[in-house]
This record gives sequence, C-alpha cells and structure tokens, in this order.
Amino acid sequence: MTLHLMADGPIARLRIDRADKRNAFTQAMWALLPRLLEQALALPDVRLLILESATPGLFCAGADIGELLARKEDADWRAANQAAINETQYQLARFPLPTIAFIDGDCVGGGCGLALACDIRVATPRARLGITPAKLGLVYPLHDVKLLTDLVGPGQARRILYTGDLLDAAEAQRIGLVELLAESPDALVATILANAPGSIRALKGFVRRVLDGRGAEDADSAAVFADAFLGPEFAEGSAAFVERRKPRF
Repeated sequence: MTLHLMADGPIARLRIDRADKRNAFTQAMWALLPRLLEQALALPDVRLLILESATPGLFCAGADIGELLARKEDADWRAANQAAINETQYQLARFPLPTIAFIDGDCVGGGCGLALACDIRVATPRARLGITPAKLGLVYPLHDVKLLTDLVGPGQARRILYTGDLLDAAEAQRIGLVELLAESPDALVATILANAPGSIRALKGFVRRVLDGRGAEDADSAAVFADAFLGPEFAEGSAAFVERRKPRF
C-alpha cells in the first residue's frame, strides 16, 4: 500500500508511503485517497486528520512523471487521471474535520496541491514548496490555483506558478503558504483538540462558504449560530469558564 490510514483516538493520520519515488502520486493513489477520507470520517472517535509522509524528510514530489510519460498518448487514461486528481482535491478541501499537512522535505507540484487542500500547513525547516508545471509545459488544475490564490493572494500565486521556484520554509511562511514552522504538529493538534469539536466543524464550514464566495448570512448559517447556544458544548464551555477550569470536550 502506498497510502495508509492510521487512527489513534481523536487523531487520524493519512500517510504517504512511496519513499523510493519521493512519494510521487500515481493515478491509483489519487483514486484511493478519497476512499481513505471516507474511512477516516466514519471512525467515531476521530476529530482531526493529519496528512504526512511515512518517511521523515519527505512529503510529496507531486505526480509520478514516469507514469505520465508512459500514458500521455492515452486520452482515456488522461481523462481518468484528471478526474481522480480533481476528486481528491475537492474532497480533501471539503473534508468536514480539521486537516493539517505536516511538511518535512520537498512538497512540489501535486504534492503542494495536497498541502493546499488542507486547512493548515505545518512545515519543518527542511521543507521546500513549489508548483512546477510551467517547467514541464503543463498547467495546474483551476481548483488548485484557486486554493493557492486564496492562500497567498494573486501576486504571490503568479510568482509561484510563473517561476516554478522552490521556496524554503521561511519564505513559504512569510508569504502565507505555510502557517507554522515546527518540527512536529503536536502542539497545534493539542490546542485544536482542547476546543469544542462541533464548534470547529461549524467554523470550518463557514470558512469554506466564504472561500466559495458565499459571504451573506442565510437561514442555514443563522440557525447554526443560534443553535450553538442550546447545545451541550456551550453548556460545558460556559460552565468551565464560570468555574475557572478547562472544558472537557
């Protein structure tokens, strides 16, 4: 298996395991990832998902160029490959639980797309990030260009796409491509898990609505806001506040 789903209590880890090819994604891997997301969501205790490499010092080198070259004349394969990539990216970007990409090493092309589709990116100082299709005479999927532009703005998105340069971790953080520099996502994970899971799911949904261009309040969003006051999480959170203790979510 080149992708593994592992769960430990509230944390699911989706690990890329193809170190001999720098974790490059084949079409089979693109097709498998959405199914693993479904499995993770079905686990009753899971509250957060981390996308990472099974091997330290790697993240993902992008699409498997050898496979692309071997199948480039096959129109049916190209269409199926594009569909698999688009489905993976769409599902990952809209996964209901919070997602963290832990980037240790190179995060390039389609690998960078996977990181873009996660909610938060944590990178070690060894990380390098870049989007390189222009170096190959290819283009990047529109959905992923939007993810990039939403994250870093149009000017930096153009710079990243036009040059194909690899950015070091510090530069990636400076322009907003990476949120945190750390040797591990553990501290961030602990902070997120200390908060109310229902609140986080609702807030993630609201952020996605904004990114999809829906900024106006409607009946559904108003109901989510109003109903939170009547839920068990607010009862526990407010009691903990009054009692000056940490809430137990």
